[in-house]
Amino acid sequence: MKFSEMKYERPDAEKLKEELTALTEKLSSSESYEAAREVFLECEKLNKHIETLSTLVSIRHSIDTRDKFYEEEQNFWNELGPELGEYSQNWTTALLASKFRPEFESEFGSLMFLNAEIELKSFSPEIIPELQAENDLTMQYAKLIASAQIPFDGGVYTLSQLSPFKNSGDDDVRLRAWKAEGAWYKEHQAELDDIYDKLVHLRDQMGRKLGYDGYTELGYYRMGRNCYTKDDVEKFRAAVRKYLVPVADSTYREQAKRLGKEYPMSFADNQLSFRSGNPKPQGTPEDIVNAGSKFYDELSPETSEFFKVMRENELMDLLSTEGKEGGGYCTSIPDYEVPFIFANFNGTQGDVEVVTHEAGHAFACYTNRKRVPGSYVWPSMEACEVHSMSMEFMAWPWAEDFFGPDARKFRYSHLAAALQFIPYGTMVDHFQHIVYEKPDMTPRERHDVWKELLGEYMPWVRLDGDIPFYADGEGWQRQSHIYEMPFYYIDYCLAQTVSLQFWALLQEDRKLAWRKYMAYTVQGGSRVFTELLENAGLESPFEETCLRGVCEKAAKWLDSYDLTGIE
Repeated sequence: MKFSEMKYERPDAEKLKEELTALTEKLSSSESYEAAREVFLECEKLNKHIETLSTLVSIRHSIDTRDKFYEEEQNFWNELGPELGEYSQNWTTALLASKFRPEFESEFGSLMFLNAEIELKSFSPEIIPELQAENDLTMQYAKLIASAQIPFDGGVYTLSQLSPFKNSGDDDVRLRAWKAEGAWYKEHQAELDDIYDKLVHLRDQMGRKLGYDGYTELGYYRMGRNCYTKDDVEKFRAAVRKYLVPVADSTYREQAKRLGKEYPMSFADNQLSFRSGNPKPQGTPEDIVNAGSKFYDELSPETSEFFKVMRENELMDLLSTEGKEGGGYCTSIPDYEVPFIFANFNGTQGDVEVVTHEAGHAFACYTNRKRVPGSYVWPSMEACEVHSMSMEFMAWPWAEDFFGPDARKFRYSHLAAALQFIPYGTMVDHFQHIVYEKPDMTPRERHDVWKELLGEYMPWVRLDGDIPFYADGEGWQRQSHIYEMPFYYIDYCLAQTVSLQFWALLQEDRKLAWRKYMAYTVQGGSRVFTELLENAGLESPFEETCLRGVCEKAAKWLDSYDLTGIE
């Protein structure tokens, strides 16, 4: 079914609560596994429908935040979602207490019980008001970002539409674009500071209500972390500083030489990989999607089928339009057993990465769409990001179709950017740990923490105040995950480290790399992250040898890459 034909009607909230209550009672009173199993599958079906309705609203609201109908429906779900959490918790408690747990584990695996135990640690009815307020605040942030109208060189642009100017090969245009964007953020800084300050205190309050020493432990439970701890993340951050920051730093030093700039460079100059300009996709957005079809058709029969379904059923909304939320994402619509991709094409290299990155998520979802329980369709967040980041590297042999004469530029800058990203993403995580350890910091103190971390993780940026907002240690406010999904961002870094294993393998044996990718992907969310990796013959990013090894191979490849003829 086409996305436009998927029907939405607001459900009766009280009826949903009654149905969930009745199913919970039936599960508790079941006298046989067969009866309990039937109730379990019935609850699965109801939860899929609830998720479908809320997701349709979320997608349509993000496509046009000015649409009053879907704005009201989003407000409805912002209120109802936390309320349903109480009924979900009652169901989870009954499932964990079921005398048929051994039979459930035998048929469906034990992971759903491990995740259920974590779920119970992350919710209580007493935090419903805070969860509702949190939803309202994150919606305020998203609307504010979507509302941006930035005057520049005779035009008016959204934040996404300004990106091509921020990547311009013209030094003057690029710098002015960065300053224009920074000026918009500075103009709205009081509001951005206020929203985040309220979110931090709300989350800290939630943690304390649930008996934790602040938000951090609760944040890990909310992220579903089921196979690693805060200590593991701290060790990973230390390995990033030890092995990756020096490699990324060397790529920026080489970049400064290519551009004829003094090191360290400004934020604007760091954004330009080559004096002749960053790699640009060739053709129209439709051409890019067509190149994506060719890539997926030729990659494997499975990916070919998947991408045809995406195109034929309007399951991608890709163009940057007024009123549209920023960023990009992939989600799923369970009743129809399909994923959906949301993006903001803007004429940059990122447009191609949407077709590979977000479609990597979507392919994993499509591959596992019929899994029971539905929670096994997707693995945990960091495991999901492996699908997407590794798919980006799978597309390298098709780079000419996407980039034409800029394909060589793309391969070099794509690998360099992967190495450069991990320190940034790790810094985002480090920043959030400090913020939630000290929730009473003032907005200026938070900005100062970010500025200090920039010196530690990103020594290649010049902090001389030339570009407002960014050089003042305030650039974290453009990172929506910090507002909307605390502690998410380290997942990208862990996944990028795994994806670099795929990149290294692709240089030696493409068929083996694809077999390992499929071995990883077909498991869906049926195992914890570290087991998914082990089952596919991949090394855990928490092993210091993993990051050290991929850094050595990538650095050697970049050093020997032939950039002859590329300015």
